[in-house]
Amino acid sequence: MAGPADAEKIGTSPSKTPAPSPTASPSARSSSSVTQDPRGLSALDESNLERSIIRRGLATPAEVEACKAYRAKLAAQAQAQPPAEGSTLAPTPGLLDVMVGAKVLTKGQMARLLQERGGGAKKLDIPGYTIIEKLGKGSMGVVFKARQNSVNRIVAVKVLLDALAQNKEFIRRFEHEAQIAAKLSHNNIVNAIDAGEAGGRYFFVMEYVEGPTIKDYLDKNRRFEEKEAVRIAMAVAEALQHASQRGLIHRDIKPDNVILTKDGGVKLADLGLARLTGDEAWGLSEAGMAIGTPYYISPEQVRGQTDVDIRADIYSLGATLYHMVTGKVPYGGETPSEVMRKHVDPRVELVPPDHLNTSISSGLGMVIETMLAKNRENRYTTPDDLMLDFKCLLQGDPPMLAGQKPDSLEALAEGDTGEHVQSAVDDAQMAEIASHVNARNQIIAALAVVLAISMVTNVLFFVAR
Repeated sequence: MAGPADAEKIGTSPSKTPAPSPTASPSARSSSSVTQDPRGLSALDESNLERSIIRRGLATPAEVEACKAYRAKLAAQAQAQPPAEGSTLAPTPGLLDVMVGAKVLTKGQMARLLQERGGGAKKLDIPGYTIIEKLGKGSMGVVFKARQNSVNRIVAVKVLLDALAQNKEFIRRFEHEAQIAAKLSHNNIVNAIDAGEAGGRYFFVMEYVEGPTIKDYLDKNRRFEEKEAVRIAMAVAEALQHASQRGLIHRDIKPDNVILTKDGGVKLADLGLARLTGDEAWGLSEAGMAIGTPYYISPEQVRGQTDVDIRADIYSLGATLYHMVTGKVPYGGETPSEVMRKHVDPRVELVPPDHLNTSISSGLGMVIETMLAKNRENRYTTPDDLMLDFKCLLQGDPPMLAGQKPDSLEALAEGDTGEHVQSAVDDAQMAEIASHVNARNQIIAALAVVLAISMVTNVLFFVAR
């Protein structure tokens, strides 16, 4: 990034007039704010562009203002000097051109910004929507901030990547995500609005939610206080209950997919891996595949089971809650496969969350451990059960269900297994003893026969004499 002095070295104007200082007059700033960029960027697009440049550290606010003021001066000079007869008024350079001329930005940076903010957005033409800016990119699509013109509201538009739009299977999965989202309507879920195809671009429109994700907080090494963490997890559990009632499982609950809105709300996002529990054909098509995010994936997802249900989402929410209150994931590892193995391996024990963070209650520790039971039979059966214990914690009471569940059932299962093993050992020992007895009896019988023959022989020999 160039220094403030470089903002004076504008080289795009024929008049060679030096750029003004960063302390340009307010009138110059206001006139530049309404100038239409010849590259096709509106005033709103340009405002978003400026914020993006500053947020990324490509230029300082002073440098941006200096370049805007200089561009405004060029526009004023052009209007004051009418063009010669037979010629047209030369267009005022765009802000990006001015910044490149000042060596505040490089040409490469300008090309990328245009592609992301202007050029890329202009190529995307969805009837009824005006693309404002790019918000992010995932494995399957790009998400844009847009305006739904009919009702003048801001929305998010997810567009399938061009490279994937050539593959029918990816188109099918993308449309499946939109259809799944349309089945849900809940305050704690990012709701679907529209979907379709325009000019070969597949898209679906979602509610626009502004705010950081849980991951954004964790990336800053922030741990959540117990009541705040439980409040957020309760909201996600409510979303899961709504999904479960419609026969849906999310399959990718993680900090990245939980948005915390500015008004204190909680929104569950990204239904890219969601599926209907009753869709057996879809389940069989994924049999044996570990679908999910390694740090938060349930054991049954690791094994690629086809009968995954809402308890898998409860496990992933437990892993997320564990991370929120301890600052650590439940199981770490050098590779994704090592992490996933630990989720499944019964010999790898979970470090209790209240041991890592002693400020949280043992009740919350029990709840999280129940959510993270490797045997799903020992987890909460439904989000409703989980919410009951969350309500207890928020009231300062111990959980009603978590304390009753775990060890008794697990110990009973282990006891049954132990008895079966002992029984199997006893049976084997008895069989071995029986074989020894049978062998001994056979030897005794053989000796008895030999003795009898010997006695008969002696009698015959005596009579013959």
